[in-house]
Amino acid sequence: MLPITHSTRLTNRTVIRLSGPDRVKFLQGLITADVATLTPGAATWAACLTPQGRWQADFFLVSDPDDTCLLLDCATEQADALRSQLLRFKLRANIQLDLTGLTVVAAWGERPDAVPLETAITYTDPRLDGAGWRLIDAPDTMALTATEQDYQLHRLVLGLPEGVQDCETGRTLPAEANMDLLGGISWTKGCYMGQEITARMHYRTLLKRRLVPVASTAPLPPPGTPIFADGSEVGTMRSSQDHVGLALLKLSAFDAQLVADGHSLVARPPSWLLAGIQAEQANSLSSPDKSGQS
Repeated sequence: MLPITHSTRLTNRTVIRLSGPDRVKFLQGLITADVATLTPGAATWAACLTPQGRWQADFFLVSDPDDTCLLLDCATEQADALRSQLLRFKLRANIQLDLTGLTVVAAWGERPDAVPLETAITYTDPRLDGAGWRLIDAPDTMALTATEQDYQLHRLVLGLPEGVQDCETGRTLPAEANMDLLGGISWTKGCYMGQEITARMHYRTLLKRRLVPVASTAPLPPPGTPIFADGSEVGTMRSSQDHVGLALLKLSAFDAQLVADGHSLVARPPSWLLAGIQAEQANSLSSPDKSGQS
């Protein structure tokens, strides 16, 4: 059987256009990713943080291959606030930030055929192999073979967070959302908002909680529902679709018998997450600067 392309239009995404000669320099000092390394047609995942290193918004940043601008593919419910937040730092920078009416299509499975690829701004989801592609301004005639619910299941099984569905504004650490393991943070670019605390957490402190896929035989409870193991609270539910979801869970509870709202849960950490945690623990044991801290 030939591989199938699954695709759906994401109605909860908005594209912001950042133009002007200072666009790269302006954004470089504000977000977690290295804007200067982006080549035309390439994308990165990035976040805006508070000065205390807490999550405020995340988005895909795309270098438009046909125009001298950057495109921010973000959650619609955060688009106005994200634009306003960035404009606060404009000062004398020669940039312009505009909300556009461009649509976003998510595709996964087999690579989409040449027609939508040629007529849309297409980029690979940079977080994981297998995550798929995103198409900005795809033609209305593009054949859509899946639903938004199908896409939610796809990303949840892979363990990919999505905006306010999985992160709490002003509270979630970017590494708790696994941005450090999914290419959303540059450790070499220099200063940005919240960089000092983010780097300190990375080099000196072992995280105690991360987002992890969970599964249940019953539909999962809503975000914010406490998760318990042996009577103690060990995490909270985040987004879910049917029987699969993400939970912010203590690492020590990954193998525990979990209960949320009276239903049994099982943590399903993917291989990339387990490998990242193991590497972090190994680095902690081998570094004198990290010993004795947790």
